[in-house]
Amino acid sequence: MEATGSVGEAPGGRRVLVVGGGIAGLGAAQRLCGHSAFPHLRVLEATARAGGRIRSERSFGGVVEVGAHWIHGPSRGNPVFQLAAEYGLLGEKELSEENQLVDTGGHVGLPSVSYASSGARVSLQLVAEMATLFYGLIDQTREFLHAAETPVPSVGEYLKKEIGQHVTGWTEDEETRKLKLAVLNSFFNLECCVSGTHSMDLVALAPFGEYTVLPGLDCTFSKGYQGLTNCMVASLPEDTVVFEKPVKTIHWNGSFQEAAFPGETFPVSVECEDGDRFPVHHVIVTVPLGFLKERLDTFFDPPLPAEKAEAIRKIGFGTNNKIFLEFEEPFWEPDCQLIQLVWDDTSPLEDAAPALQDAWFRKLIGFVVLPAFASVHVLCGFIAGLESEFMETLSDEEVLLCLTQVLRRVTGNPRLPAPKSVLRSRWHSAPYTRGSYSYVAVGSTGGDLDLLAQPLPADGAGAQLQILFAGEATHRTFYSTTHGALLSGWREADRLLSLWAPQVQQPRPRL
Repeated sequence: MEATGSVGEAPGGRRVLVVGGGIAGLGAAQRLCGHSAFPHLRVLEATARAGGRIRSERSFGGVVEVGAHWIHGPSRGNPVFQLAAEYGLLGEKELSEENQLVDTGGHVGLPSVSYASSGARVSLQLVAEMATLFYGLIDQTREFLHAAETPVPSVGEYLKKEIGQHVTGWTEDEETRKLKLAVLNSFFNLECCVSGTHSMDLVALAPFGEYTVLPGLDCTFSKGYQGLTNCMVASLPEDTVVFEKPVKTIHWNGSFQEAAFPGETFPVSVECEDGDRFPVHHVIVTVPLGFLKERLDTFFDPPLPAEKAEAIRKIGFGTNNKIFLEFEEPFWEPDCQLIQLVWDDTSPLEDAAPALQDAWFRKLIGFVVLPAFASVHVLCGFIAGLESEFMETLSDEEVLLCLTQVLRRVTGNPRLPAPKSVLRSRWHSAPYTRGSYSYVAVGSTGGDLDLLAQPLPADGAGAQLQILFAGEATHRTFYSTTHGALLSGWREADRLLSLWAPQVQQPRPRL
């Protein structure tokens, strides 16, 4: 497929362009690749690398995940797990039957140690008690899916209402009651990271149970998640993926003629920021929802139908960032896996909103201890919401200084050595991403995700399937996940295959 002004290829066959080289776009390209119905296939990627929100970086002497971290629910029903297994990217433990059968209910495991901002350790028994309460209530929130009405609009309001009733039955002294609420507040912050939202008050209660958790003990890639998308790119014919080719506007529902293709007309013309145009029959849009929200008024010409545009506005899309800290020596125990931070005098029942510059770090849920690289020791902190977005505006030095002070405070060790270095994700600032992943926000429903997934033109008149939509935000039950993104790419490829190659049995991706 050539841009305007280039030498044209032989006519015939459908011209398909995929916008975005993340796992959804690569999955769609793999599915279509090699079919005689689609001899002209290109993937346009705005950045210099494939993978999208899967991004592994060599740092600290090893590989760290700046983007997607775990395969959530690694079991037979998870296509990412299956693809990773077929590419030989997982170890024996990850592939074991035992791991695949574990059912976590989607809940994060308990911390190995819990530090309070007072400098004292929090009893793990108390933490476990609050985790049982919190996750029991989270499970209850999933039961409103088919209810005629909900008691409150959001997950956060429901949790707070229920916790408020539990508090009245607590018989401990005032200090213990306050500590329990502070621990619960930490679980709220953790759930914000899981949901990719600033506050659970923004997450709609009724559709919350629609999100589907697959069985399996979440696992990681020892050599980096991006190894998966690298393998997918390598399986495509050379030059299928065009890098550093951001798209400016998708012109559709037209009759475009290009000098490179005399005698042919195309319903879609994809205009890039560098002025190149690609005339195509079909375009599969796999860009993140955050990008769509920001470019809604200019990315499509004519504009999207009002109903689809409204769905894009209503679906939630938040930020969850990571902060990696490298240490000369670990201050944590050898078997420590998760360090929880609990901020004294915080409570989910109180809407305290201190200035971001003074308290952004209080949204930090704590740190996952990464496997040691040789003699290097790394903690990975998670932080969501507006505080996470504010963190992106700070310098590395400011973040390092602040978190050194936090760690000295919570461990009660004013001489704790400062981390050697820091590395951060900045997903909100990334111009072609603008956040981390989607959630069903108050005012929206799972139907909005389905609406976003519907191809254009909506009435089916004229040229069919001009614009197709894929990406995690278009999967009703697996939104926010890599497996949801991959399945959505396959779904849209299959839509085109059903139209143009219905007699061809739809294959597994070429490996």
